[in-house]
Amino acid sequence: MKYRKLYIGLCLLLLFLTAVKVSSSETEDVVTKGKTEMAEDPQWARLIVAGINAEEIRLQVDGRELRLGEQRAYMNPEQHLMIPSQILTEAFACSVSLFYGEKLVIEKGRTELVLWAGSEVMEKNGEEIVLETPAVMENGVFYLPVEAAARGLGYTYEWNSQDYTAVLTGDGSVTAEMPHAYDCREKGRMPEVRDQGTLGTCWAFASLTALESALLPEERLDFSEDHMTLHHAFATGQNDGGDYTMSMAYLTAWQGPVLEEDDPYNDGESPGGLEAVKHVQEIRMIESKDYDGIKKAVYYYGGVQSSLYLSLQDYRSKSVYYNSENSAYCYIGNEKVNHEVVIIGWDDHYSKENFNDDLPGDGAFICQNSWGTYFGDEGVFYVSYYDTNIGIHNLVYTGVEEPDNYDAIYQSDLCGWVGQMGYGNDTAWFANVYEAENNELLKAAGFYATGPDSQYTVYVAEDVGERPDLARRRLVAQGVLEDAGYYTIALEDPVALEKGERFGVIVKIVTPGSIHPIAIEYTVEKNKETIDLTDGEGYISARGSVWTSAEEEQDCNICLKAFTENVKN
Repeated sequence: MKYRKLYIGLCLLLLFLTAVKVSSSETEDVVTKGKTEMAEDPQWARLIVAGINAEEIRLQVDGRELRLGEQRAYMNPEQHLMIPSQILTEAFACSVSLFYGEKLVIEKGRTELVLWAGSEVMEKNGEEIVLETPAVMENGVFYLPVEAAARGLGYTYEWNSQDYTAVLTGDGSVTAEMPHAYDCREKGRMPEVRDQGTLGTCWAFASLTALESALLPEERLDFSEDHMTLHHAFATGQNDGGDYTMSMAYLTAWQGPVLEEDDPYNDGESPGGLEAVKHVQEIRMIESKDYDGIKKAVYYYGGVQSSLYLSLQDYRSKSVYYNSENSAYCYIGNEKVNHEVVIIGWDDHYSKENFNDDLPGDGAFICQNSWGTYFGDEGVFYVSYYDTNIGIHNLVYTGVEEPDNYDAIYQSDLCGWVGQMGYGNDTAWFANVYEAENNELLKAAGFYATGPDSQYTVYVAEDVGERPDLARRRLVAQGVLEDAGYYTIALEDPVALEKGERFGVIVKIVTPGSIHPIAIEYTVEKNKETIDLTDGEGYISARGSVWTSAEEEQDCNICLKAFTENVKN
């Protein structure tokens, strides 16, 4: 570290001395396009670029600083800032699709940008714009010049060399308004339609279809519903049904997903020992009947898993609520949800005349079902905005990573968010104590936000001993979570752990309007045979000072995971 700083310091000293020399001369041709003559020299340019890339480059958009994570921005040899496509949705409120590892499509409102790896040409609504440097594909990540985002989406761009920050400010010319209609089928973001048959597995088909959609069009994978319905932590079978909380628990515990080819559906077999081929690190829950939120989720991330009451039994059924000619469904009544589907689009102008009922207005969600291609429009049907239940329970998979992202997961909540607890107000503290299995770096913590706009503060207590001292802790992360759901929070600085060391992960959560803000795992009917209270050491506190045991006094496990990376010797 000290040699890197010495190297950077020498570079900056040389830059300063040369700048003084340039400014003292009276020549007028030493500045070209904002670069000094020294910066045009290849050797100096390499030193400048190396010095910048040795630091952490920051990105600020409309006054908001973004966390870039593992895919860092970098300065290319021509001194153009390159940013990873994965950050575009959060940074610029746009839809991003990567095709075949070479073509990137960015959509925002009425603006569409198309870039190709290796090309300096960008299309904006069909018109070509020549960039100063090409987009590139490096180590499986598509990088585009920040110039493309600025010129394409209406931003001014400034580089602050003092703190290595790229500052972008929108000029308002490109807005993030949602289109009146959107269809994943037309964008290459709809997975294959599948058939659950006679088993009560719609919840698994909906979950994995939504997960597959989140990876499209870049990756087209087929995940195993057999594995999800037979290798979860609940005491239910394939004919007992399920819900989104079960799929969340299975995925966030890294019990799956596995590939369909490794565990085919309904073949009478389901092998053990299969490992997850993806790690789900973030799932957002859109608020009940928040249609704008659902549309944004589909537009930005892919299919949204949702629920409804379906009076049909299979693709051969008939119902007064279903217009088979138009593949249009609407139920208005008091029945509870009994089926899960995936919302893959919407049409605000879809006529109310297409439904059997006399509805107040137009508009429908486009939904993918799991009854094969014989149902609806090759497996797809329209559900009216006025349907009683559609859009109440909504999940979108926003953080799907490779299975080598962390070396270990520490957890005691295989059934996940089954219930909640608290102290009668919106604030509570919770903690889990684990023992390091190797010499490791604690990199992140995973937990649920049980409501929107939850403020969190994460602490770590090191070497806590047998009677854990959770007061001796240090701050490692903090922020606000806009939606309810499951999140993995990266620590600002990894914490070194020695093999056998007992460490505590501590979270203070403030969830507006809640009286039970802590997500817990406890015994209910569907998991009564599988809950294990001996595998965890959790604690809760009203103010972070006096702690009580979750297992011994509340008969529950705390939903709080830890993620580590092994230290290489």
